[in-house]
Amino acid sequence: MEDSFFDKVYAVVKLIPFGRVTSYGAIARFLGSGGSSRMVGWAMNASHNQLQGIPAHRVVNRNGLLTGKHHFGGPDMMKQLLESEGIIIEEDKILDFDKIFWDPAKELGL
Repeated sequence: MEDSFFDKVYAVVKLIPFGRVTSYGAIARFLGSGGSSRMVGWAMNASHNQLQGIPAHRVVNRNGLLTGKHHFGGPDMMKQLLESEGIIIEEDKILDFDKIFWDPAKELGL
């Protein structure tokens, strides 16, 4: 049986290293569905119902904004999770985004 798109997204998200982040679009491009960044976002929203821990807090928009923060059970939970990994955030935006950005296509080889 073939994995669903969401399952493929979760498999990539589980590979994001501690202290790094990626974007919805980078995951979509890695999976060969460049125009599906919104579906990656839906997968991240649904990930909160998964039994296995999906580090959805490490997926942000292409500018480093915490656009999914309202799905974490509190307005500051996503920020707190990222800060606990040493990521600095100001006004819901990741500082040094380019330095900590994890591109699965480059890191995993595409």
